[in-house]
Amino acid sequence: MSDSAMFGLNLPPSVSLQSLVAQPISVEAFQPYGQVIFASEDGKPYDETEAQLQIAQGTPRFYIMRLQQRGRQFSRITRHQKCTQCLGSLEGKPWLIAVAPPGSADRPAPDAIVAFQIPGNCFIKLEVGTWHAGPYFDLESIDFYNLELSDTNITDHQTCDLRATYGLEFLIA
Repeated sequence: MSDSAMFGLNLPPSVSLQSLVAQPISVEAFQPYGQVIFASEDGKPYDETEAQLQIAQGTPRFYIMRLQQRGRQFSRITRHQKCTQCLGSLEGKPWLIAVAPPGSADRPAPDAIVAFQIPGNCFIKLEVGTWHAGPYFDLESIDFYNLELSDTNITDHQTCDLRATYGLEFLIA
């Protein structure tokens, strides 16, 4: 039975649905894509466990974005090549993200896409060029803090349509 039939989804015959099992995030597992930042004691000196930001190519933008009913299915994946991006949920709510490593190719390899479960007690920093889809979640809505550049979504937003390019959609399990 195909994934699309198993999940009760109606996709055209030319589109396949692939399941991604979301693994719990860890510093080591997420390292190819960026950093996981957990709480530290106040007054701790700056070191490599802090978010290593690259936001010098524009005006930093730190804001709270409210996302509604995201679900777990996606067919597009995006990257930013001018800056790092930091994301975390407010109120300790868990969420999901799919990522693929940065590289020089104009699209990610489908078999390089992985998914992570992000608990509400940390945030992630996406390395420059990391492909990402999400945040995804099952709740009605979640507020996220987001650090990027003020024009990231206008001038630094390269998206790969996985459906058109590979005939694939993904479902995070």
